[in-house]
Amino acid sequence: MTDTEGTEREILVAVVTGNHPYDVLGFQRMLRSLEGIDPYVQSIDDLIMDAGNVRVLYDAVLFYHFVPGPPGAGDVALAERTQEALEELGDTGQGLVVLHHALLAYPGWDPWTEVTGIADRSFTYHPDQTLRVDVADGDHPITAGLASWEVTDETYIMEAPDADSHLLLTTTHPQSMAALAWTRAYHDARTFCCALGHDNKVYNDPGFRTIIQRGIHWAAGRL
Repeated sequence: MTDTEGTEREILVAVVTGNHPYDVLGFQRMLRSLEGIDPYVQSIDDLIMDAGNVRVLYDAVLFYHFVPGPPGAGDVALAERTQEALEELGDTGQGLVVLHHALLAYPGWDPWTEVTGIADRSFTYHPDQTLRVDVADGDHPITAGLASWEVTDETYIMEAPDADSHLLLTTTHPQSMAALAWTRAYHDARTFCCALGHDNKVYNDPGFRTIIQRGIHWAAGRL
């Protein structure tokens, strides 16, 4: 999309946080450093309730929240609204980015399985691991031109994404799942998932910033 002068405008991104601690300054500074991206941090309830009917205006939604059970916590109406909002995002084709602990959200909830490609989201985690990140597909726009690099981050051991997922980044670190980043489709929405992203050690990593910036651009249809 372009503005009235014919130049491409910044990508509007809803950034969903909540129910998991994170370095607020570090994370938001990282987001603001990403070229061409205009982030709006909010809770999942803000996204779902959508005061002002603005949800449709976002080019992409980046999920960085954690909900340890089904949506709504027993509130049937809220659970239904959560599913409706997610399905709407899939139907409008707005991009989806699922980052780090958001992969673990909504265990056992089928719609989130469709988004992430991981049916069993039970996990173990390992803080401060230094791991080699390998490029599984150097021809994809998100990873084009990147070489393998090392990063320090919290890792997860959990089920691999399913066969409908396209692997972009992997690792052979023994305390990590092999898949670190992948793409897939959720209805009509381009979806980028990344298991990296715990704290400032990785927020400040140039390789991580590159793939998050490109992942958002790709999910929004700009790359």
